[in-house]
Amino acid sequence: MAFHGSKCCRFIVGRHYDVKALSTQRVKLFVPSSTPKLLRWYSSATQEENELELVSLANSSAAVPATKIATTQELAVPMGQRQRLNEEVLPFSAFLTDNFGRQHSYLRISLTEKCNLRCQYCMPEEGVKLTPRAQLLSTSEVLTVAQLFVREGVEKIRLTGGEPLIRPDVLDIITELRKLEGLKTIAVTTNGMNLVRLLPKLKEAGLDLLNISLDTLVPAKFEFIVRRKGFHKVMEGIDKAIEMGYNPVKVNCVVMRGLNEDELLDFVALTEKKPLEVRFIEYMPFDGNKWNFKKMVSYQEMLDRIRQQWPSLEQLPLGKTDTAKTFKVPGFQGQVGFITSMSDQFCGSCNRLRITADGNLKVCLFGNTEVSLRDVLRSGASDQKLLDIIGAAVGRKKKQHAGNTTPQRPLSLPKSRVCQWSSLPSSMSQIMQSSPQLWASNCTTPGVEVAK
Repeated sequence: MAFHGSKCCRFIVGRHYDVKALSTQRVKLFVPSSTPKLLRWYSSATQEENELELVSLANSSAAVPATKIATTQELAVPMGQRQRLNEEVLPFSAFLTDNFGRQHSYLRISLTEKCNLRCQYCMPEEGVKLTPRAQLLSTSEVLTVAQLFVREGVEKIRLTGGEPLIRPDVLDIITELRKLEGLKTIAVTTNGMNLVRLLPKLKEAGLDLLNISLDTLVPAKFEFIVRRKGFHKVMEGIDKAIEMGYNPVKVNCVVMRGLNEDELLDFVALTEKKPLEVRFIEYMPFDGNKWNFKKMVSYQEMLDRIRQQWPSLEQLPLGKTDTAKTFKVPGFQGQVGFITSMSDQFCGSCNRLRITADGNLKVCLFGNTEVSLRDVLRSGASDQKLLDIIGAAVGRKKKQHAGNTTPQRPLSLPKSRVCQWSSLPSSMSQIMQSSPQLWASNCTTPGVEVAK
């Protein structure tokens, strides 16, 4: 196949192309079995181009002349070790592969900082000072970024907020995303307040998956947690989603001690007659939610409590990149899951990247570091420049929780709300066992403004 300018196949090494013309940035490639780690050059070749190149290699019996192999020692690999990955593993973008071999095929895009609720674990009661509208990603910018990531191998995009369904152009965005070749799944996480009204049009636009936030089954408690009315709207939205064929409908429940941990069994009981996946989420520290160690109910405690009622609860197989540990009561239509971000992190299989409403790339939800893609877009930079910046950010991703468990801003909060807190042990279990008082005192201190 023909290569253009400085482009080269991101997957093949030892080919006869001018090394000087290639980008000087590299990431590590992990080759199966005992093959040593190789260093590969960043490339803007698409997945389709890589597949064509692999086919051409497979059909070629001629060896590459030694004089045409790149002269740099890092690219000089014995012919016997120049093997392609197992056939079931497709070539994947170097830009979206980090130094630990994690391939990021899942992108979460925040469409807005606005929300029509004020959940206690997410946002302060008084709300937040919103980023000026001109500084948020426009419709075309959202689609440009999405197209770039999909071209490099992203297969799933989730639209979040704030509350994504209050953005006026959400239907247009989903409609255009549906046209992207290679994008397999479009999902939305919503509080469900506008779901009944919008769901028919969302399904028509191409929405595949729904996650609905619901932290209690008691109307009065719902109003206390979210500081707004609307419990029945959310329940109607869940029923409407089931009626329209979404299966499973995922229900996200943040469990907080002294508030809703007494409803665990009631939530599990919902899965008996309905195709729901109730996902219990450990309470996580974010700026503005006054996180306290004592409020967190661990996965193991929740699981033990549920098993007392349903001893036959069985664990389901865990997918390679699944974040939820899923279980099912035999005979029930639905299932339950646990998001164990605090007590049993799943960083080793993380395949997620996030873009905030103001266009910043976050490679880790718990990381303070953000890179503005918006500014690069608006400077008129090429796709190649954007990819270089994305690849550099992904390459800096830490092995685990960005090296800390300090409170971070949710994607709904402006960057000016992000706090810098005292350094704490990186392992949650260490914190639990050593000094709960230290953790609690650090995480109940009001946040301080930091430079944007």
